[in-house]
Amino acid sequence: MTADLAAFLKARFAEELEKARYASGVVLKDPARFGVAPEDAAAHARFTVATAEVHLALLEDTVVPNLGAEGAAGQTAEYQLRLLAAPYIEHRDYPHDTDQPGRLA
Repeated sequence: MTADLAAFLKARFAEELEKARYASGVVLKDPARFGVAPEDAAAHARFTVATAEVHLALLEDTVVPNLGAEGAAGQTAEYQLRLLAAPYIEHRDYPHDTDQPGRLA
Protein backbone atom coordinates (compact mmCIF):
# COMPACT_ATOMS: atom_id res chain seq x y z
CA MET A 1 0.00 0.00 0.00
CA THR A 2 2.72 2.51 0.87
CA ALA A 3 4.48 2.05 -2.49
CA ASP A 4 1.19 2.64 -4.31
CA LEU A 5 0.45 5.68 -2.18
CA ALA A 6 3.95 7.09 -2.74
CA ALA A 7 3.59 6.64 -6.52
CA PHE A 8 0.14 8.22 -6.42
CA LEU A 9 1.47 11.22 -4.48
CA LYS A 10 4.48 11.64 -6.74
CA ALA A 11 2.12 11.83 -9.72
CA ARG A 12 -0.18 14.33 -7.98
CA PHE A 13 2.73 16.52 -6.86
CA ALA A 14 4.22 16.49 -10.36
CA GLU A 15 0.80 17.54 -11.71
CA GLU A 16 0.57 20.32 -9.12
CA LEU A 17 4.02 21.58 -10.07
CA GLU A 18 3.12 21.59 -13.75
CA LYS A 19 -0.14 23.44 -13.03
CA ALA A 20 1.63 25.98 -10.81
CA ARG A 21 4.22 26.70 -13.47
CA TYR A 22 1.60 27.06 -16.18
CA ALA A 23 -0.74 29.24 -14.11
CA SER A 24 2.14 31.41 -12.98
CA GLY A 25 3.19 31.99 -16.56
CA VAL A 26 -0.35 32.93 -17.58
CA VAL A 27 -0.84 35.38 -14.72
CA LEU A 28 2.60 36.94 -15.10
CA LYS A 29 1.96 37.73 -18.77
CA ASP A 30 -1.02 39.96 -17.96
CA PRO A 31 -1.58 40.44 -14.22
CA ALA A 32 -4.00 43.34 -14.79
CA ARG A 33 -6.38 40.92 -16.51
CA PHE A 34 -6.65 39.11 -13.18
CA GLY A 35 -6.90 42.29 -11.16
CA VAL A 36 -3.56 41.97 -9.41
CA ALA A 37 -0.47 44.12 -9.30
CA PRO A 38 2.55 42.75 -11.19
CA GLU A 39 4.60 42.43 -7.99
CA ASP A 40 1.76 40.53 -6.27
CA ALA A 41 1.41 38.23 -9.27
CA ALA A 42 5.14 37.55 -9.22
CA ALA A 43 5.16 36.85 -5.48
CA HIS A 44 2.19 34.50 -5.77
CA ALA A 45 3.76 32.73 -8.73
CA ARG A 46 6.97 32.14 -6.79
CA PHE A 47 5.00 30.91 -3.77
CA THR A 48 2.83 28.43 -5.68
CA VAL A 49 5.74 26.99 -7.64
CA ALA A 50 7.92 26.77 -4.52
CA THR A 51 5.13 25.04 -2.58
CA ALA A 52 4.73 22.42 -5.29
CA GLU A 53 8.50 21.91 -5.50
CA VAL A 54 8.78 21.52 -1.72
CA HIS A 55 6.03 18.90 -1.60
CA LEU A 56 7.76 16.87 -4.29
CA ALA A 57 11.18 17.22 -2.66
CA LEU A 58 9.84 16.28 0.77
CA LEU A 59 8.26 13.16 -0.65
CA GLU A 60 11.24 12.08 -2.75
CA ASP A 61 14.08 13.11 -0.42
CA THR A 62 12.80 12.35 3.07
CA VAL A 63 9.68 10.18 2.99
CA VAL A 64 10.23 7.60 0.25
CA PRO A 65 13.80 6.67 1.26
CA ASN A 66 12.56 5.77 4.76
CA LEU A 67 9.43 3.82 3.83
CA GLY A 68 9.77 0.27 5.04
CA ALA A 69 12.64 1.12 7.39
CA GLU A 70 12.63 -0.50 10.79
CA GLY A 71 11.69 1.41 13.89
CA ALA A 72 10.87 5.06 14.28
CA ALA A 73 12.23 6.14 10.89
CA GLY A 74 9.87 3.82 9.03
CA GLN A 75 6.90 4.69 11.22
CA THR A 76 7.53 8.41 10.80
CA ALA A 77 7.89 8.06 7.03
CA GLU A 78 4.59 6.20 6.76
CA TYR A 79 2.88 8.79 8.96
CA GLN A 80 4.29 11.63 6.83
CA LEU A 81 3.18 9.84 3.67
CA ARG A 82 -0.37 9.58 4.95
CA LEU A 83 -0.37 13.22 6.06
CA LEU A 84 0.79 14.35 2.63
CA ALA A 85 -1.86 12.16 1.01
CA ALA A 86 -4.75 13.30 3.21
CA PRO A 87 -5.93 16.15 0.94
CA TYR A 88 -6.25 13.69 -1.94
CA ILE A 89 -8.34 11.00 -0.21
CA GLU A 90 -11.36 11.77 -2.41
CA HIS A 91 -9.31 11.64 -5.63
CA ARG A 92 -10.59 8.94 -7.98
CA ASP A 93 -7.16 7.28 -8.20
CA TYR A 94 -6.36 7.31 -4.46
CA PRO A 95 -5.08 3.84 -3.53
CA HIS A 96 -7.33 3.06 -0.56
CA ASP A 97 -6.51 0.22 1.81
CA THR A 98 -8.86 -2.59 0.88
CA ASP A 99 -7.82 -5.00 3.62
CA GLN A 100 -8.67 -2.81 6.60
CA PRO A 101 -12.15 -2.69 8.14
CA GLY A 102 -13.86 0.64 7.74
CA ARG A 103 -11.70 1.73 4.79
CA LEU A 104 -13.11 2.66 1.42
CA ALA A 105 -12.52 0.11 -1.30
